[in-house]
Amino acid sequence: MTEQHTMPTKYDPNETEKKWYDYWKKGEFFKPTDDPSKEPYSIVIPPPNVTGKLHLGHAWDATLQDILARTKRMQGYDTLWLPGMDHAGIATQAKVEARLKEQGMSKHDLGREGFIEKSWEWKEEYASFIRKQWAKVGISVDYSRERFTLDSGLSDAVTEVFVSLYEQGLIYRGEYIINWDPHTKTALSDIEVIHQDVQGAFYHMEYPLVDGTGSIKIATTRPETMLGDTAVAVHPKDERYSHLVGKMVKLPIIGREIPIVADEYVDREFGSGAVKITPAHDPNDFEIGNRHDLPRILVMNEDGTMNENAGKYQGLDRFDCRKQIVKDLQESGVLFEIEEHLHSVGHSERSGVVVEPYLSMQWFVKMQPLAEESLKMQEHEDTKVTFVPERFEGTYTRWMENIRDWCISRQLWWGHRIPAWYHKETNELYVGKEAPQDPENWVQDEDVLDTWFSSALWPFSTMGWPNEDAEDLERYYPTDVLVTGYDIIYFWVSRMIFQGKAFTNKRPFKDVLIHGLIRDADGKKMSKSLGNGVDPQEVIDKYGADSLRFFLATGSTPGNDLRFYWEKVESTWNFGNKIWNASRFALMNMEGLSYDEIDITKEKTIADKWILTRLGQTAETVTRLLDSYEFGEAGRTLYSFIWDDVCDWYIEMAKLTLYGEDEEAKATTRSVLAYVLDHTMRMLHPFMPFITEEIWQYLPHQGESITVAEWPLFTSEFYDLKALQDMETLKTLIRSIRNTRSELNVPMSKQIELFIRPANDETKACLETGSAYIEKFANPSKLVIANDLETPEKAMSHALTGMEIFMPLAGLLDLDAEIARLEKEKEKLTKEVERIEKKLSNQGFVAKAPAQVVEEEKKKKADYESKRTIVMERIAELSA
Repeated sequence: MTEQHTMPTKYDPNETEKKWYDYWKKGEFFKPTDDPSKEPYSIVIPPPNVTGKLHLGHAWDATLQDILARTKRMQGYDTLWLPGMDHAGIATQAKVEARLKEQGMSKHDLGREGFIEKSWEWKEEYASFIRKQWAKVGISVDYSRERFTLDSGLSDAVTEVFVSLYEQGLIYRGEYIINWDPHTKTALSDIEVIHQDVQGAFYHMEYPLVDGTGSIKIATTRPETMLGDTAVAVHPKDERYSHLVGKMVKLPIIGREIPIVADEYVDREFGSGAVKITPAHDPNDFEIGNRHDLPRILVMNEDGTMNENAGKYQGLDRFDCRKQIVKDLQESGVLFEIEEHLHSVGHSERSGVVVEPYLSMQWFVKMQPLAEESLKMQEHEDTKVTFVPERFEGTYTRWMENIRDWCISRQLWWGHRIPAWYHKETNELYVGKEAPQDPENWVQDEDVLDTWFSSALWPFSTMGWPNEDAEDLERYYPTDVLVTGYDIIYFWVSRMIFQGKAFTNKRPFKDVLIHGLIRDADGKKMSKSLGNGVDPQEVIDKYGADSLRFFLATGSTPGNDLRFYWEKVESTWNFGNKIWNASRFALMNMEGLSYDEIDITKEKTIADKWILTRLGQTAETVTRLLDSYEFGEAGRTLYSFIWDDVCDWYIEMAKLTLYGEDEEAKATTRSVLAYVLDHTMRMLHPFMPFITEEIWQYLPHQGESITVAEWPLFTSEFYDLKALQDMETLKTLIRSIRNTRSELNVPMSKQIELFIRPANDETKACLETGSAYIEKFANPSKLVIANDLETPEKAMSHALTGMEIFMPLAGLLDLDAEIARLEKEKEKLTKEVERIEKKLSNQGFVAKAPAQVVEEEKKKKADYESKRTIVMERIAELSA
């Protein structure tokens, strides 16, 4: 711990942040308590994958979740925040293969076991980076429970789920058209495909009828796939082609005879109304092929080159084949038109290459039964997952209602290997938790499972499921909240929900808080290709983690994107500097004060009473906002309270007492100052953990760390409505005088005469009580407060609620300029009066608005009219 009252002069976030994370971990402040009486609270962390270091999106996730974790811990909850990482099959394997290539090797040189060993080495290397970044960002996870999706425990859960779904008939193996990545040579699920508009073409061709009576026109965007055509289809009610159904056409170049079939899938209005059917290279053609018992001819290899079924084009890359076949078709007269066409083309999310619809034997999850059960949960409040903002529940629901079967097999080595074996002689299939008893006669499936298959189990597999004696699962599941971006609702959120329902019969989390994407200052999505990404470590090195965290927490609203601005991070650093300097001043004025000596029950100044009331109000507001996940509003509320109320007003007012002669008043103000700073640091701690711990350790305090200090509560004991009202009166007066000085370019160092006419005795008493503050902040050479004050001649005036202010013009300003200013003020007040008169004359408003609202408008009108009358009188006086 830091010794009190030796706080460094300068705020250096890097120095401040260097020591505290190790201290927190050493003290095990982040571990759940052993107190069974405390209510459990658990958070799901989106596990970053081990392909590289954390990006700003991860830092955003982590910051919002850490705010929740630290708040709940301080509120006395038994808080579990379990960290972990994802093995990211496709991405990690690609990274490891790239490294091997740099070393002049391939995965085949190492073999499967050797390659997996290298992949584990990669994992350990990058897991270390991620842990360091977690520490830099300041997240308060329980490292003793850290998990990885390829851990033995999680692998057991994956096997349990796979075998169970297989035995229920919900996992099956079949030959289907899947999304194929020719670069990584693996299948992709639909949501791993990014569709981009690409300038392509429609290639219009004529397929000749075998009987020589003519031809039929078709068009395609992928002429290289025609080599695998096994039919031409037309709509059964298309009279243009009814006489051709059943006839044969000759496939150009290949010469294969294929039939003309009738199928209702064909759109009669599109193109010629006739389409080529390639069952092995198009998902819709695959279904048509099944209905008409057409053969499936695969014309490509897994790497995107043409195979032996492509004839003379064998060995060509698919796009080189397209160019050559177009040329050949043009020369033969079959291709008669090329029409430019902008169309959406699927690209691999991982490798970026164009995805190929590809006929392949894969493993699938039958999704409809699982989706239906998940959607039923959303019908009841006590079982549903609550989306914040609510609109994202519609996104989830639509996805689940229209979901397709999930291709879960991947042609990789890094991942959970599918627990299926084939008999070497009979090719019998065996699926089980353990390998067959005579392993020499069986060979295991070479494929691994989609990474998201294991990630979908994360909320319960990390807590010990399927072990029956898993204490964490019993106590902390279902979890309370997940914070994640809207871009992975399909990938991850939906899958966690249906797997949670299927295997625990519970929702995996009560709430899911959705945020947007981080974009650059121009609104563009950050990406490596655009070169506009920002490394969170770079931000931390420059401005500190607290500045980054506060920016991320307050820079957006739930569900919306966040734009990154260096200027805003710098502004947050300035906020930290403001807090630091204010705290240093406070500490210098509470030298020797111990925690036990803090006493805020004695007679207090109006400023003391006011700041304690504002502290309570702020605690109430911030708590309410955090409970509803309004991090931005909570942060902004704290910012306003600290910057405006504490620093700009209270500390300046407290100086009068602290530098005064009344020792008893001085002692009370010191106590109030210590109390307010202590509780303010506690509220700010979840947002800016490092600077608050540093300052709190210097303050008189109780306990080892602010991380487990009690959360501030709103206490009516110190709520003083009169002090609140009186302080607002004084602040309004002081602001008015300062604004006038600014308008007239009269510096604060120059004294002015100040006359105030209160409207009533209550306001007069308030002003007299606060006269010391008026003198400090307004710097009058003469201050007169009187109900029967005679209006000074040639004086500038302001009509405020409950009072009039007069400042003699001598030496202050030009008389004509002041009259012009008053004319503008009169015009402004007249417009306000007219606006309210119009509203009150509207019978619709008067009839529908609550009586209280109507009465408030009438009061405003009277106030504006009173102020206007005073202004008009001043104009007359100055013009006389």
